[in-house]
Amino acid sequence: MSIQSRKVSESMVQTVHMVRPNHLNGAGRLFGGILVQWIDEIAGLVAKRHARMNVTTASIDNLSFLRGAYQNDVIVIVGKVTYVGRTSMEVKVDTYIETIDGEMTPINHAYFTMVGLGPDDKPVPVPRLELETDEDREEWEKAKMRKDLKMRRKEEGI
Repeated sequence: MSIQSRKVSESMVQTVHMVRPNHLNGAGRLFGGILVQWIDEIAGLVAKRHARMNVTTASIDNLSFLRGAYQNDVIVIVGKVTYVGRTSMEVKVDTYIETIDGEMTPINHAYFTMVGLGPDDKPVPVPRLELETDEDREEWEKAKMRKDLKMRRKEEGI
């Protein structure tokens, strides 16, 4: 069976949440663990759409909390595939607060490494990624640099 390729746009996912009282930590801000759950779900959905198979989270890189979110804030989470290896995919997830006027303020960025799984839960090849835009190509190049850095750190035992 030959592995086909898919466009970045084919697997993009966007979701919206409203911060409720049960999402707050003791300081009255969105609990980081809730946000990590939401963004992990988006990364999984993006990867599953791209690979059209079960996937698992292998790692989360560069998880950056830029600012807090508070009760009644509207949270918009956008995920897309930025890089594909043989069995893994990098998924970029950006999180924003959306104001009533539609203004989007970034509050979190993260990169997930997701792995395609076969019926035996072992890694299997995933479809290649078709880069359609200059932004897609730029994201691909940045992802390659992150991957190379990650491999160097692994070799150095960091």
